[in-house]
Amino acid sequence: MEMQHVRYFLATASELNFTRAAERCNVTQPSLTRAIRHLEDELGGDLFRRERPQAQLTELGQRMHPMLKQCYESALGVRSLAAAINSGEIGSLKLALSRTINLDLLTPHFAELSRLFKRIEVKLLRGTSPEIVGLLKSGEADLAIAAELEGWERLDRWALFTEEFGLMLNSKHPLASRSDIDIDALRRERWLRRIYCEHFEQAMSLIQSHDLDVDQGYELTSESDLITLLEADLGIAFAPRSTSCPETLKLLPVKGLELRRTIYLYGVAGRQRTAAASAVLKMLRAADWN
Repeated sequence: MEMQHVRYFLATASELNFTRAAERCNVTQPSLTRAIRHLEDELGGDLFRRERPQAQLTELGQRMHPMLKQCYESALGVRSLAAAINSGEIGSLKLALSRTINLDLLTPHFAELSRLFKRIEVKLLRGTSPEIVGLLKSGEADLAIAAELEGWERLDRWALFTEEFGLMLNSKHPLASRSDIDIDALRRERWLRRIYCEHFEQAMSLIQSHDLDVDQGYELTSESDLITLLEADLGIAFAPRSTSCPETLKLLPVKGLELRRTIYLYGVAGRQRTAAASAVLKMLRAADWN
């Protein structure tokens, strides 16, 4: 079904006169009549009773009119949206993030994105490393920010920053007053285990190598749960320096526990990016992450 034919039908239904409808659509009357005939053939019946001086909608025409009007207006909306996207007025970004990425790191760049585009549509997706690779493979994400990702040779990556891990604990904890913490002071502590972290196994192995008992405590699947339990002073955690740390908590270095991670920006090699995704890629690569 051609939208041009639908436009001619709607004009004729409004004017109830083929001549005036042709003038309104800036076409000849024979062209308009042929287009409506094509539409009638597709729908299997007459849409108009061709009477003089005015045409009249048949029962089929009356029933089809609201649906064809909605169909035509939807098509106009799609064209308008496509034109806005192609002109850069509307930006679209689908960004996958590791569950350990602090969103505060990105909010200044989102603000800049809002200044670049009259309208911006951003979809944020959280996941584990395998889930993020899956989102990039399927096209559900344009870009991703995470630590080391593996499992797909088409990944492009750019290093953003490297950071150390430290000990997170309640600011009222007896150890919180120290500038740094000796590892022997942690032997009787209850651990909050961040199993969603890409470096979880590495961190636990490092802690266990110092004969610390990490089995007593809580196993967590989100940063928000981590903050809640820390604020309740129900344990301590080994976490990256960029982890969100409210004033009720502290993040301190531990002598003898040295672990670092590098955060990368990921894209898919050879895949066309939206204008917003390209802008974000440039901003993040040019940012001073120090």
